[in-house]
Amino acid sequence: MQRTKRNGAEVFRITGARMGLAEDVRGRQRRYVISMTVRTLSVIATVVLWNVERHVAIVTLVAGALLPYVAVVIANAGRESTPSLPSHFVPAPVRPALESENLKKSSDQS
Repeated sequence: MQRTKRNGAEVFRITGARMGLAEDVRGRQRRYVISMTVRTLSVIATVVLWNVERHVAIVTLVAGALLPYVAVVIANAGRESTPSLPSHFVPAPVRPALESENLKKSSDQS
């Protein structure tokens, strides 16, 4: 994963650590502002379309009424979960304790 710092330098994420708290909050704020901008445009569209196309105006009014709830739920969704790293453990193939030839030999000896 590649990220860019404020000074333009590229930073590569090489661990399974979460992103920083400031970056997480900034992302939530950005999503909230985008949702509220869509809501504002929806309310303006309702006012403009009310006498022109009432059905569309009602849809935009409902969208404008529901978007604040959705925006708050998305903004308060919580921090990201820690990404799972790929496992470097390769299990050995399963082999029986005694092979069939050894079983016959051990039973013949007893």
